[in-house]
Amino acid sequence: MKSTGIVRKVDELGRVVIPIELRRNLGIAEKDALEIYVDDDKIILKKYKPSMTCQITGEVSDDNIQLAGGKIILSREGAEQLIQEITNKFHINDK
Repeated sequence: MKSTGIVRKVDELGRVVIPIELRRNLGIAEKDALEIYVDDDKIILKKYKPSMTCQITGEVSDDNIQLAGGKIILSREGAEQLIQEITNKFHINDK
């Protein structure tokens, strides 16, 4: 682990300010979510990146798409399977 030499105190509400230089270097903007990990006596903050795991195939990829406000994540293959199942279930294209 690399030391930055920066020391910050925890305020009365348990908050710690992350210096602007670190936020800029790490690409952390206002309102960005951070994941909190604990490793023995260390607290690790990591910029949160939502899991892009397809809910149909289980494929993990940044190319997967988010639908319904991020509630549904699909790969291309998963989307095709879902379309086929919906088509069959609702008898779409039956004429």
